[in-house]
Amino acid sequence: MATAQLTQQGEGRYAVSGELSFATVTELLRQSRAQFAGESSMDVDLSGITHADSAGLSLLIEWLRQARLQNRQLRYLALPAQLQSLATISDVAGLLTGEA
Repeated sequence: MATAQLTQQGEGRYAVSGELSFATVTELLRQSRAQFAGESSMDVDLSGITHADSAGLSLLIEWLRQARLQNRQLRYLALPAQLQSLATISDVAGLLTGEA
């Protein structure tokens, strides 16, 4: 069974670990709403991701969308190669790296 976890590591610092997949992203999105509330700036470390699919990429884009709507800064750290490849193929790599 696929699992993923969003962990707060200090003020404005978070880490994601496990699988970002169709099986896990709905719960991560739900958790993130409560955890990200009140933050003005967030760094999300993705180095603990063991697998990702297009649903995982969609979650990262959704987090960026929500952050922009709420005038928050969001930066992804240690983007795994698998997610970089998915983002490049989907022509959204600039969104994840802040170059868009």
